[in-house]
Amino acid sequence: MTDYDLDTTGLRCPEPVMMLHRQIRSMKAGEVVRVLATDPATQRDIPQFCEFLSHDLLEQGEQDDQYWYRVRKSGR
Repeated sequence: MTDYDLDTTGLRCPEPVMMLHRQIRSMKAGEVVRVLATDPATQRDIPQFCEFLSHDLLEQGEQDDQYWYRVRKSGR
């Protein structure tokens, strides 16, 4: 289940992570956002963002030239 979709396709670092941070701040603990991206740097940046801020990276994947992530906001 996904509560929010965040489309960052076409944007380059650091915009996808900045947009994710903004989205996470507006969410309640336990809610999930799906992020779509085309910047390969998100493969490194989004997992690091989740680890640093203790959010759960539920899934990540790649199809064609697009990357996707499902992130659950932590209760902290």
